[in-house]
Amino acid sequence: MEIFHCMYFGVLLALTCIVAVVLADDPYSEALLSLKSELIDDDSSLDDWLVPPGGNTEEKIQACSWSGVKCDKNSTVVVALDLSMKNLGGELTGKQFGVFAELVDLNLSYNSFSGQLPVGIFNLTNLKSFDISRNNFSGQFPGGISSLRNLVVLDAFSNSFSGPLPVEVSQLEYLKVFNLAGSYFDGPIPSEYGSFKSLEFIHLAGNSLSGNIPPELGQLKTVTHMEIGYNSYEGSIPWQMGNMSELQYLDIAGANLSGPIPKQLSNLTKLESLFLFRNQLTGLVPWEFRQIVPLASLDLSDNQLSGPIPESFAELKNLKLLSLMYNEMNGTVPPGIGQLPSLETLLIWNNFFSGSLPNDLGKNLKLKWVDVSTNNFIGSIPPDICAGGLVKLILFSNNFTGSLTPSISNCSSLVRLRIEDNSFSGEIPLKFSHLPDITYVDLSRNKFTGGIPTDISQASRLQYFNISNNPGLGGMIPAKTWSLQLLQNFSASACNISGNLPPFHSCKSVSVIELRMNNLSGSVPGDVSNCQALGKMDLADNKFTGHIPEDLASLPALSVLDLSHDNFSGPIPAKFGASSSLVLLNVSFNDISGSIPSSNVFKLMGTSAYQGNPKLCGAPLEPCSASITIFGSKGTRKHTWILLLCAGVVVLIVASAFGVFYIRRGSKGHWKMVSFSGLPRFTASDVLRSFSSTESMEAVPPESNSVCKAVLPTGITVSVKKIELEAKTMKKATEFMTRLGVARHKNLIRLLGFCYNKQLAYVLYDYQPNGNLAEKITLKRDWVAKYKLVIGIARGLCFLHHDCYPAIPHGDLKLSNILFDENMEPHLADFGFKYLVEMTKGSSPATIFMGETGELNSSIKEELYMDIYRFGEIILQILTNLANAGGTIHSKPKEVLLREIYSENQTGSTDSTQEEIKLVLEVALLCIKSRPSDRPSMEDALKLLSGMKSQRK
Repeated sequence: MEIFHCMYFGVLLALTCIVAVVLADDPYSEALLSLKSELIDDDSSLDDWLVPPGGNTEEKIQACSWSGVKCDKNSTVVVALDLSMKNLGGELTGKQFGVFAELVDLNLSYNSFSGQLPVGIFNLTNLKSFDISRNNFSGQFPGGISSLRNLVVLDAFSNSFSGPLPVEVSQLEYLKVFNLAGSYFDGPIPSEYGSFKSLEFIHLAGNSLSGNIPPELGQLKTVTHMEIGYNSYEGSIPWQMGNMSELQYLDIAGANLSGPIPKQLSNLTKLESLFLFRNQLTGLVPWEFRQIVPLASLDLSDNQLSGPIPESFAELKNLKLLSLMYNEMNGTVPPGIGQLPSLETLLIWNNFFSGSLPNDLGKNLKLKWVDVSTNNFIGSIPPDICAGGLVKLILFSNNFTGSLTPSISNCSSLVRLRIEDNSFSGEIPLKFSHLPDITYVDLSRNKFTGGIPTDISQASRLQYFNISNNPGLGGMIPAKTWSLQLLQNFSASACNISGNLPPFHSCKSVSVIELRMNNLSGSVPGDVSNCQALGKMDLADNKFTGHIPEDLASLPALSVLDLSHDNFSGPIPAKFGASSSLVLLNVSFNDISGSIPSSNVFKLMGTSAYQGNPKLCGAPLEPCSASITIFGSKGTRKHTWILLLCAGVVVLIVASAFGVFYIRRGSKGHWKMVSFSGLPRFTASDVLRSFSSTESMEAVPPESNSVCKAVLPTGITVSVKKIELEAKTMKKATEFMTRLGVARHKNLIRLLGFCYNKQLAYVLYDYQPNGNLAEKITLKRDWVAKYKLVIGIARGLCFLHHDCYPAIPHGDLKLSNILFDENMEPHLADFGFKYLVEMTKGSSPATIFMGETGELNSSIKEELYMDIYRFGEIILQILTNLANAGGTIHSKPKEVLLREIYSENQTGSTDSTQEEIKLVLEVALLCIKSRPSDRPSMEDALKLLSGMKSQRK
């Protein structure tokens, strides 16, 4: 055995010596094997980096045959090393790079290298191209790069470098491409960066740069492409930048710049793209821009620019994109804009423009996207707007009149049509058979007549259709409407539609049906059970008859069913009690009879959901037994009247005694109980005694506005909030509490009731056992859980803003007011309590929530906007797992922020969830815009968020 061991080690030693001899003649291969030993190679990308057992019999470098290695023609010198996109990781020491004296090209991009950039790389003095983009190198950018005197390309995009920008880069006289974007560099841009001799491309965007943009950048006469936006500069755009005579692309978006746009930028006569959006720029758009003849893309949106669109823009014959949205501009759109021969996209929404759109708009045969919504435009749609294959036409919230342009009906390219909130009239000329790609149509809040187009069933890709609030529309619902395979939303409320509901033969994707305030009649077809995705059905204020179909109760996603103010009869199907999704059921003001089923689901709806049905009884209405037992058979009627008479006498005596007792105690001690949701019969005394079994009814449980947990005598655990009242405001306050109590939604805390006297009120609501979001914000969640959380919060807030009338602002939306139930579903707590407290100080709910005309007044609109802002902040907190995300978020460029969020959510570089995260972040950033009017409504925010879910499916 000892002889065998000796032979084994002898052979091993011999092989080692052979390899050592081979590598002694091949320092390149030796250095690369050393480099390989430092790397993390999960995909085995470098498995071919091996020295064969026989060694190297030729005078060539072994590594020349390895992947990513390029040698000269004789295979005697390594001239390029390309390790890009090999999923490599680890920290580099850089000790091997001294061997590669002739290396010209080093590419380490699209990997996961970390740690500091090794200074040994700067010994590669012949290097011309150095690419380390899309890695995670960190720390300050090391000194010594000026020794790479032949460098032409330096690309360090998307890393984690910090500290100041390296000044000595400016000494590289041959440098043409310079990219340090997407890191954490801070401080100002060095003024020395204006001294580059050969630079053509500079990209510094998406860092944390500050200070003023140095005017010396105007000396860069060779630069054709500059991106320095998404930083936090101070001051304005230097006018000297107009001296960059070769510039073709300039992007300083999202950079916190202020002041006017320098007219000297019009000297950039080779400029093709100018992006200055998302700043705080003021003043007029320079008319001198007409001199920039090659200009194809101009985006000045999301600033504070004023004044009109310069008429001189008609001279920009190459303009394809004109985006001026989110500004304070006014005046009319110059007729010349409609004659621009290359215009593809016109985005001027959310300004104060007026007058008519140019009559020639679209005649150029290239127009694809028009959005002029939320302005003061009048007149009609230009007749040739669709001549070039229009894809999106967005005109909502203006004062357009007249009939729809006939050309729209034949606009086969149209995908999205939004013209709601105008004064269009006449019949709807849309021929859906000619609109094969249409997905979204909103014609609501106009004056259309003539009914819904009968060929709507031929719009095979239609997902959203809204014709609501066209009171003269009339007609019937076309027979095959529900057969549209992709249809999700069908809204036609307040349209004077008559007839019966069409059969639901095939409606697998429909989730919302809104038909309230029409003249629809007949019964609900029994095949509604085919609508398995249906979440909301609103048939209120019609003339429907017959029984409520039991099939409705079997729909798995149904959360809102409003059948109020119709002529339904018969009992309420007990099957609704087994629904796990039902949040709102309203059958009030019908001819419903019998007993309300005993399931808790029915009790949670409150009395308002059942009132107006004289033949209906049971909790939360009066018990059925009362009317049956008291006035029973003839044989007992005489005894009944005697008992009633005796009972009356007893009640009178007790009431008299109680009255004396009440006067002696004072009004403070008289407690009343209001129950919202069919709670077991208990008294105010039961509630008060639950705080402490030894305390009397007079005891004061918690401090004012604080919350405590109480176990009622019935065994129910509730949360209790104390509100101090004044006698003069008690009536209004209790009315408002009742209004809050009937707000029912899956993502709102359920108010159960309240007891009160003339000085105090104790509000009872569901106790949630799993704490609040403030306690759990730092917990790691996967993306699916975070998305579910964001959607739940959005749905609750959207219900308060858009499904309650008048709207109820939350008023105090924060992490601690988002509670979790046993399934970790979020519930908004304390909604409206801010205004309840104000009411106790003398404010009236009418003045808080409504103007004299019934419209929301300005103060309540401000509160709704503030809710939306706080919702945006909460999204950011969820994305980053940080309770104080707001301060750091606002100071970071979006690219940096995205990279951090991707890392926080552990998404890979090709992970499909990255696009979803990016879109959720976009919604958050929209919600926290500085100008309230620029924020989306909660309804729009929820549509954007929910849209991602449908796209994912």
